[in-house]
Amino acid sequence: MMLVRLAVVSVVVLLAACNTVNGAGEDIAAGGNAISRAATAAK
Repeated sequence: MMLVRLAVVSVVVLLAACNTVNGAGEDIAAGGNAISRAATAAK
């Protein structure tokens, strides 16, 4: 029973981590787009 609980908790933590990394990736992409737009506007 303890092993099942550990497995469930592990899956929940891994899913939360994936969402966090995904969100960070979106933020980094948005920052890159902003820099690209600023560079284009400065031409």
